[in-house]
Amino acid sequence: MKFNRILSLAGVSLLATAVALQAQEADTANETVLDLITVVSKGKDNVEATGGTVVTHEDLEKLQPADVSGLFSRESSISVSGGGGPSKRIHVLGMEQSNLAVTVDGVPQTATSWHHTGSNVIDPAFLKRVEVEAGAAAADSGFAAAAGAIRYETVGALDLLEDGKNLGARIGLSYGTNGRGFSGSAAGYGRHEGFDWFLMTHGATGDNYKNGNGVEILGTEPAARNILGKLGYEFDGHRVELGYERSRDKADRLIKMNMGLAGDELHPLEVARDAVNIKYTSTAATDMWDPEVHVYYSQNDYWRTDYQARTNGNMILNEDLYGGKVQNTLTVDYGKITAGVDFGRHDYHTDNYGHNDRRYRDFHTTQVGVFTQGRFEFDNGFGISTGARYDGHRFSDWDDNTFSDSGASVNGTVSYRFNDHVEVFAGASRTWLGYQLRDYAYLHARNDAFFTDPDFEAARAQNYKVGANFGGGDWNAGVTLFDTRIRGLPLYGTGANNKLYNDPDEYRSRGVTLNAGYRWNETTIGATFTKAKVTGGGQTLLPNSGTFMPIGDMATLYVDHEIPDYNLKLGASLAWAGKVAAIGDFHEQPAYTVINAYAEWSPVSYENVSLRIGVENLFNETYFERTSYATSDARGGIEPVYAPGRTFTFQSSIKF
Repeated sequence: MKFNRILSLAGVSLLATAVALQAQEADTANETVLDLITVVSKGKDNVEATGGTVVTHEDLEKLQPADVSGLFSRESSISVSGGGGPSKRIHVLGMEQSNLAVTVDGVPQTATSWHHTGSNVIDPAFLKRVEVEAGAAAADSGFAAAAGAIRYETVGALDLLEDGKNLGARIGLSYGTNGRGFSGSAAGYGRHEGFDWFLMTHGATGDNYKNGNGVEILGTEPAARNILGKLGYEFDGHRVELGYERSRDKADRLIKMNMGLAGDELHPLEVARDAVNIKYTSTAATDMWDPEVHVYYSQNDYWRTDYQARTNGNMILNEDLYGGKVQNTLTVDYGKITAGVDFGRHDYHTDNYGHNDRRYRDFHTTQVGVFTQGRFEFDNGFGISTGARYDGHRFSDWDDNTFSDSGASVNGTVSYRFNDHVEVFAGASRTWLGYQLRDYAYLHARNDAFFTDPDFEAARAQNYKVGANFGGGDWNAGVTLFDTRIRGLPLYGTGANNKLYNDPDEYRSRGVTLNAGYRWNETTIGATFTKAKVTGGGQTLLPNSGTFMPIGDMATLYVDHEIPDYNLKLGASLAWAGKVAAIGDFHEQPAYTVINAYAEWSPVSYENVSLRIGVENLFNETYFERTSYATSDARGGIEPVYAPGRTFTFQSSIKF
């Protein structure tokens, strides 16, 4: 797909918007002013200002994402591979999210356990905000933030209750064509005296979807069954909140969900997660005392049945994580300083990949760290965010061998604001990552002789960023040059290297990302562009859905428009990916352009009711996302898992 086609399609969208604007009277009283995005403001980092991404509650209302592909559909720096729910993998600047510190409501998420399984994420129906900090991450973002951090925040009672109300409820129902089927959600929430509570369920059922050519993609039926619950209590300046999240996906899937193999069949698979956390905060914080105490436990399970006709048998993975954090934030003249301690333990259990002589393996890691991060904004135009952490890490393997080490991580970002329209910045970090295990499901295919190299070492990463932000009364823009390098990642060897050892190659992602936005009355226009070169050992990587993936050039463009007199919202978005050349035994990845659109209406007399129709892949493009497997005639005949063809979704929701 040529880039001039993108420009022509964009022109059509902008022309349609202009026609709508001509028919609307200018309403300067309701005009939204876009400020210059600053690196540090009021003692907080702005991740967008240094090339990161923020998906706000308002964005979520516009997107109404059915899955994580829809969640990040307007971000060129983030790519999500295709397939059924548990097969989707999230890559940021070509690096899978296992390289980032990922949390849901502060609870760390496990790394991707198997390279044919998707990234571990929360149900988008539960979200109120997502922050993706790409590159140099703050010290209080968590342990082993090699290439940044992703912070998912879920919605709660205090977010949804309307003024003057102590009880509320929401019900949503949708139906989608092309296999999407039915999905529904129900939430109830309220508060009484010092208590507040929230309970929400969400489920989906459907069929396998078809790609743009009408070919059924096996193992892609929706099958989510999820629950989110929260209970909070406030008393005498204190707040305690208990949270619970349950996720289930049980359906017939391909054995290797993120790739197609000739003659592959469907088999039962269940992916499950349970997480419990308790958080204490102060509702009467002072400059010297603004504490947070957080403890959590999560259980992550992966189960598939025994395939008697295949050499590889049942595969069971269990990963439990528990830990916590204690921190306090001080407010000083020019900003804030956060300091604290955190800890975590991972317990791993694997059971039988194939009928070899080592069926069960148990091993674990333990981490303890101290950290501090300061964020300052000075009157002379300078802003500084800088911090450090020191971690100890212990790895006890399946043969009861113990590896212990410790290391320091440092980060710093300096910005200078010339005036109300221009700001420049530069940032860097060096991060100690401890013993990385990553894709530990490889152990299922290793025999009893498999061992850990006595010289197995902790991994390390470094990040560099430089860029500028620009802004005016109704527009803003930014450019960020980035360079991330990671060394010491694990390899699960075979044959002569039948051991766990450090990969000698350095993995690197470097390039540029740009963003721009414009607002006029009730219309918002935005665009992003990312160009990344991702290498391993200095060589271009194979497109085999790995931890690091070649993405090349990607861009997005979107338009949103509101017509308040009719309670009507309209929007469209375009996602483009450039061609990626053939490499090794993988074919060329062709360029593609995908258009999505929506219209949402609330009756004037029933503003608590909304009706929405959306269409994804409007022109029925046959394509696969950039972080999916590419086509290969070798290796058993690999086919990509193609994305859905044109899909219509009809949604309705009611709030009480």
